[in-house]
Amino acid sequence: MASFLSKENTIANANFNRWLVPPAALAVHLSIGMAYGFSVFWKPLGNALMGADGKPLESCALHATTFGEKLSGTMRALTATDCNWTQFDLGWMYTLFFVLLGCSAALWGGWLEREGPRKAGLVSMLCWCGGLLISAYGVYTHQLWMMWLGSGVIGGIGLGLGYISPVSTLIKWFPDRRGMATGMAIMGFGGGAMIGSPIATKLMAYFATPTTAGVWQTFVALAAIYFVFMLWGALSYRVPPTGWKPANWTPPATQNNAMISSKHVHLKNAHKTPQFWLLWLVLCMNVSAGIGIIGSASPMLQETFGGHLIGQPDVGFADIKKDETLTKTIAAVGAGFVGLISLFNIFGRFAWATSSDKLGRKRTYYIFFILGAIMYCAATYVAGFKSLALFVGAFCVIASMYGGGFATIPAYLADMFGTQFVGAIHGRLLTAWSTAGILGPVIVNYMHDTRLEAGVPFDQIYAPIFMVLAGLLVVGFIANFLVKPVDEKFYMTDAELEAERKLAHEKSAALNSTKGAVSSNASSASNPLLVVIAWTLVLAPISYGIWSTIQKAWGLFN
Repeated sequence: MASFLSKENTIANANFNRWLVPPAALAVHLSIGMAYGFSVFWKPLGNALMGADGKPLESCALHATTFGEKLSGTMRALTATDCNWTQFDLGWMYTLFFVLLGCSAALWGGWLEREGPRKAGLVSMLCWCGGLLISAYGVYTHQLWMMWLGSGVIGGIGLGLGYISPVSTLIKWFPDRRGMATGMAIMGFGGGAMIGSPIATKLMAYFATPTTAGVWQTFVALAAIYFVFMLWGALSYRVPPTGWKPANWTPPATQNNAMISSKHVHLKNAHKTPQFWLLWLVLCMNVSAGIGIIGSASPMLQETFGGHLIGQPDVGFADIKKDETLTKTIAAVGAGFVGLISLFNIFGRFAWATSSDKLGRKRTYYIFFILGAIMYCAATYVAGFKSLALFVGAFCVIASMYGGGFATIPAYLADMFGTQFVGAIHGRLLTAWSTAGILGPVIVNYMHDTRLEAGVPFDQIYAPIFMVLAGLLVVGFIANFLVKPVDEKFYMTDAELEAERKLAHEKSAALNSTKGAVSSNASSASNPLLVVIAWTLVLAPISYGIWSTIQKAWGLFN
């Protein structure tokens, strides 16, 4: 087994078809990407405990107004079985997802580069699916701490390893299209909610009983489904031999573009450069401005528009909460919104990252920050006069650029630091995601709950939140403006590079070239039927997610 999982056994031969790797990456990322869709569980979990009168019990943080009081209520909620959980309580689990994602990616990024993506993918599968099972038991026993531990901590570690496992591999398989490669590597993570949210909603409806919402059973079912997909994806990973390049492709001269380096920075030196920390801030601000809103997408839409979502404009969200039928109806619309922004999230990752191959990474981020700030200001305005189409459109654009920022940053790093350690450097940079995973949701959830306790009407809660998030994008714009080429002193020498490649168990592809590179016409040398089967296995659930999203979106606008 150790030999089977070793990196040496994942190095492909010259005939391997590189188009088999993207569907393997998608299989893993579509599974762990369900982390984005967890907001569909917030409302059912918030009303999990019912009193003798058939009404939900009060929350553990009843009458809390300050952050300290809310945190105290959350600490009580961790083990209490006589009160319900609030969005603030559950939002911390969402925060844990991305804190542990960044930390695990930073800690084990170097290990991944040495051991290869197959082993990392399998560990990711065990952590993510095992975490879901622990969370299921936590829901069953109404123990919030078990949800935090299961999906938040253990699942978060699985997110980190699964997230970075294909990044450097695909960049090396597609040196001719780095942006497109990273877009393919990461687009599945954004699409996980697009597929998982409607499936979870149907599973909860199937398992629901008069006394339970069917959440814990849904967690178990999802764990079984994701186990199969992630196992296949991890076992399908292959890495190219050193020096491999696509057929008939000549590396372009980089002298005319100082922002693209042909040399490599060692992992131990990357964090010593100002470029690393500027890009860290760029990613942190882009993520912070989007992650809190995306994590609260369903309740945000329900609270802002209330009865407007179901053709009853005179009915506010406060009244809807009192009616179980209306609550379920509006929750389905909210799930459609989650799926819709997930759709833009996934395709934004591919489209923006691919466009960055032509636009350049720095210019692409300029677009993210400027256009994103404009969209948040526009959302504040259109929410006031209840223009659902413009509101949803603004957040679809925001979601596309949020996802595009994730997909473009690995190519940005490869341009600045080279490809030898790009996976590990990317893993360390994801600590920006960890920071944003705290900053973004805390800003949104704290401002939301504080304004709610202050008696602010539901439809007026989010306007100042949007303005704060627009301010974060301005900070990101400044950081991106300051990014310059890496100083020559940080690059490795040829001897140092060769020594690192030996430590990473890499094999040379110097088969038919005196320069140490080999061209492989993989599309003709490998069985195309395998490519068709592999892509079908991932495109089938993606197609289901798109169709389900379109159906719900149609109901949203009607």
